[in-house]
Amino acid sequence: MLQNPVHLRLAKLESWQHMTFMACLCERMFPNYWAFCQQTEFADPQLYRRILDLIWESLTVKDAKINFDGQLEKFEAAIPDGDDFEVYGVHPAIDACVALSELLHAQLSGETLEHAIEVSRTSITTVAILEMTQAGREMTDEELRGNQAVIDEWDLQWEIFRLLSECEERDLELIKGLRADLREAGISNIGILFQQ
Repeated sequence: MLQNPVHLRLAKLESWQHMTFMACLCERMFPNYWAFCQQTEFADPQLYRRILDLIWESLTVKDAKINFDGQLEKFEAAIPDGDDFEVYGVHPAIDACVALSELLHAQLSGETLEHAIEVSRTSITTVAILEMTQAGREMTDEELRGNQAVIDEWDLQWEIFRLLSECEERDLELIKGLRADLREAGISNIGILFQQ
């Protein structure tokens, strides 16, 4: 699937920057999971929200004590199985879950770079698959690279990366600002609006 130079550049960032980058992308994917849960009554989307909020807390509160093992265990039961649903929305919902799982695994293992690259790929794949679904056909990587929705997603990822890469040390105001901006925007990587 689509590679991007941002994946190479992520290696220059520290763990807290990788974690923030992933949290931002999960924040953008949350409305996809929320909309699927609303449509199918599959699970309580607030579980995703609470876990993501705990990640944000761990990024901004010194020595926050959070049992991420327990959170991951709870979350695994709330991941839909694509074979159980006929609706298209199950796929972006699964992608959102994959991204949050990667973020939790990064939190637990301390190995953040590979997980950050995977979350980036997952988010762009969600966008690319929607574009191909709407077009009713497979697209080449070259076609996808020229697709406006794909370009917009890469631009947003680059913007988050640039803001993080300009920090010499952990910047709590930047982290809180990114979270607030993405939550206020309330729009997912595939254009789903989140209504409280």
